[in-house]
Amino acid sequence: MSFSFSLNATDGAARTGVISTPRGEIRTPAFMPVGTAATVKAMMPESVRQTGADILLGNTYHLMLRPSAERIDRLGGLHKFMNWERPILTDSGGFQVMSLASLRKLTERGVTFKSHIDGSKHEITPERSMEIQKLLGSDIVMAFDECPALPADRERIAESMRLSMRWAQRSRDAFGDRPGHALFGIQQGGLERDLREESAEALKEIGFEGYAVGGLAVGEGQEAMFGCLDYAPAQLPKDKPRYLMGVGKPDDIVGAVKRGIDMMDCVLPSRSGRTGQAWTRRGQVNMRNARHADDPRPLDEDCGCPACRNYSRAYLHHVVRSQEMIAGMLLTWHNLHYYQELMGDMRAAIAAGDFAGFETRFHALRAEGDIEPL
Repeated sequence: MSFSFSLNATDGAARTGVISTPRGEIRTPAFMPVGTAATVKAMMPESVRQTGADILLGNTYHLMLRPSAERIDRLGGLHKFMNWERPILTDSGGFQVMSLASLRKLTERGVTFKSHIDGSKHEITPERSMEIQKLLGSDIVMAFDECPALPADRERIAESMRLSMRWAQRSRDAFGDRPGHALFGIQQGGLERDLREESAEALKEIGFEGYAVGGLAVGEGQEAMFGCLDYAPAQLPKDKPRYLMGVGKPDDIVGAVKRGIDMMDCVLPSRSGRTGQAWTRRGQVNMRNARHADDPRPLDEDCGCPACRNYSRAYLHHVVRSQEMIAGMLLTWHNLHYYQELMGDMRAAIAAGDFAGFETRFHALRAEGDIEPL
């Protein structure tokens, strides 16, 4: 079976459809929980699936350092290794290379860097990134790119984008013919519309199974990001999935889908869960706050996750303050459940031609804030 994408409905720029892979279908818009080191922290794989996730993200940089792509390959590939038989997308390592600027050296060939774990030296090139991701066995492979942190001057952004486009061609060449697997190109260009267009044209000329809007959520703020998304997705092919990397908060996600994005990922729901933060229809709730200590009500009475179905706010507050492991487990499950429910609500709204109504209700409920304390 090959990799394919079909659109089922549109509402303005918002789209809903299905990505078909040999390992299963991915309903879009899709949110991908992040399994950095072959695990979504504090979650069992079957629990992640129960939240409604169709696909996970794995991290090339972290997995190549520990336990190594070669070891994972010997053990049967990433799906078997982490007990997740549905689709997996792996990033290329480019973002980590950006975030480790103090440990790296960048050239036309690629990037050499020191491991943050033990200081050992490594090199990632487009060819090596494709090799690592093939060893991992991921279903969706990302081209290797270089992503400058914003703000940056136009000359730096243009230079970086053009290097990424040369690397995109090398990634395509090295990826080869892999039926059932997809390679996504990554659009760069910062907040410069003409550079984004130049990048999109270069990627379309190379040809990919999907396209990512890269270089956002790197310090530019929501208003600037939405300004870019007002035009960037439309610069990419309509008949291929569009992936916004590293986004985000629920209102970021709704705004991105409104502007034509099909796929997103972010560590936020799982990271927040481990620090006592819950995301709900009414916004963010800090379970460390004393107001919850005697509250017998659920975190969200309309949520069907185990944290809301079986435990009180008082209990969640207690285990968070006591630093019990179950706190991170329950709140991560809740957050991922909420994110997947949000995606399902958007898919339904787009199919019904009511995305504007959904968006109005979404923002109105968040504006009300959390339920009144007892």
